[in-house]
Amino acid sequence: MLSLTGETQARTDRIVGLGLVNLATLTWATNTILGRWLRDYVGPLTLAAARFSIASLCFAVLLRRRPPEERRPGADRWGLLGMALCGVVVFAPTFYLGLRFTTAVNATLLNGLAPLTTGLLAALLAREPMSRQQAAGALLGLIGVAGLISGGSPAFWQTLRGNAGDLAVLGAVGVWSLYSVLGRQVMHHRPALSATALSTFLGLPLLLIAALWEVQVLPPRLGLKPLLAVLYIGLAPTVIGFLS
Repeated sequence: MLSLTGETQARTDRIVGLGLVNLATLTWATNTILGRWLRDYVGPLTLAAARFSIASLCFAVLLRRRPPEERRPGADRWGLLGMALCGVVVFAPTFYLGLRFTTAVNATLLNGLAPLTTGLLAALLAREPMSRQQAAGALLGLIGVAGLISGGSPAFWQTLRGNAGDLAVLGAVGVWSLYSVLGRQVMHHRPALSATALSTFLGLPLLLIAALWEVQVLPPRLGLKPLLAVLYIGLAPTVIGFLS
């Protein structure tokens, strides 16, 4: 009975985990679309700083009732700093920079590489080798994304042209994979809320400094719709997506 209960719990945890990963993927897909749309209204550094400023306020409220040890970096400080640099300081501005020069379609296709790069980095850095089933699933997922975007038409690929935007998004995908591996290691010792919030707090000051410089050379043009889009990005892809 105990064994059966343990197996049931493990199966339930796996289903919940897969559901949360898909929820995160859905919110990040909307981030790609809105990030592309906002390119004419706000610079990549400013958008990233606004996004994580909004998220930081939410995380601060959520973290208030948590135990004191969850509100301090403690022994995880280097892992949290790595998460901050990868997921907050580098990934978001690089991704939004890429969206200024490439399409949301290209960015979505390149994001399909994330499971493969994450699996490879996990094997190299965290000694979590990919099983054959995981590798096959990642490859099938990438093929599925390519098929959906192209509509099954070979002619579609002739319209794609590599550019600086594609390279920036590809670099962002690599950095995000590193963030994912670091996050998994840190979350062995603390809850997801604590790891996500503290890494955001650590990375935000650097983003704000960079954004203060950017607004001097690329002033934002914000109306009601762009402001609502920025607010959504700060809440759904960042708070919900990162926690998921």
